[in-house]
Amino acid sequence: LVLSNTTALNLLLSKLLQECLERTNSSSASQESSASGSLAIIYVLLMLGLFGFFTVGVMVTNLRARRLEGPRDPYNTYIATDAWHKKDREYFQAKVLESYKLCCVLENQLAVEQPGRKIPEEKSS
Repeated sequence: LVLSNTTALNLLLSKLLQECLERTNSSSASQESSASGSLAIIYVLLMLGLFGFFTVGVMVTNLRARRLEGPRDPYNTYIATDAWHKKDREYFQAKVLESYKLCCVLENQLAVEQPGRKIPEEKSS
């Protein structure tokens, strides 16, 4: 069987068309996966950027607040001096002495141990 030139040309063109369609289908699938991959990268970079922005904002705010306090702030001066520790210790010692002076011991004669007396035991029936 000898095929005519038109039939051979039709077969060749149909094979070329099928190969071209297979290439476009496979390339479109790879393009979709690469597009979704690039969107994922953009999302991750966006999240890192937002996190960095908020972190830098908190750091700058903290630095400005510390700079505004200043070393001559009375509260910082009060904390820097150790006098308040001494005052607290003296106050605590005075309270302990005061409570010790107010303390009295009452002895309950019935509750004191009496080794000479025996505790009556119940007889089991």
